[in-house]
Amino acid sequence: MAVLTQRLQLLLDEDRLARITQEAERRGSSVAALVREAIDACYPPDGPSRSAAGQLLLDAEPLDLGDWADAKSEIESMYPGDA
Repeated sequence: MAVLTQRLQLLLDEDRLARITQEAERRGSSVAALVREAIDACYPPDGPSRSAAGQLLLDAEPLDLGDWADAKSEIESMYPGDA
């Protein structure tokens, strides 16, 4: 675990403060721990961002899955009587 050495002042409206305080109490955690968790979830320290990961999938070569009619026949043969 990282040593916490930096302080951040954050201003919240009443609704946000109530929501995060309630969640911290529900979890038995501190508000600060929840804020750190939210930062890590939205901005992971390592690895590609969600948009970069999505772009990798979009840029990938298409898979040859064969003919749909053949695949459908194969699936139906695996589950006779369900059609």
